[in-house]
Amino acid sequence: MEKSPDAFRTISEAAEELTVPQHVLRFWETRFTQIKPMKRAGGRRYYRPADIELLKGIHTLLYSQGYTIRGVQRILKEEGGAYVVGIGRGEVMPRKGDAAREGAPPPGTAKAAPRIGKAPLARPIDEAPKIIHKLSSVQSDALKAALRDLTDARKMLDPLDR
Repeated sequence: MEKSPDAFRTISEAAEELTVPQHVLRFWETRFTQIKPMKRAGGRRYYRPADIELLKGIHTLLYSQGYTIRGVQRILKEEGGAYVVGIGRGEVMPRKGDAAREGAPPPGTAKAAPRIGKAPLARPIDEAPKIIHKLSSVQSDALKAALRDLTDARKMLDPLDR
């Protein structure tokens, strides 16, 4: 049996409608003060139709428009909940200025983070840093041997070293 559009939704129904896990909705409640589901005895959440509309707008901004949590928080603060609801309904498109303020690239255009290359060792492995002078020679030798072993293991495991 289909619920009325005016009926309250449980967290599972809201999550299903938005195609997100329930824990995401709980997390959003901690980040967006505008999301205030009604809680009954035992802490069970009931989302009003207005809550669902706001959640749809937040979902659109995060998942379709590529905004960060902080960016959506800024939009909610500057433009208000009605603006975000309009985005969720498809009645309002986020202004280009919103994306520029956000600083994030458009969805799907972000480049992969560069691989952090191996920095050359500041000193040869056999040369102990100053702090090692407090260690015994046996401890210092053991650390140097461990460092050589780790370096050798990295060379075997790192495909770019081959």
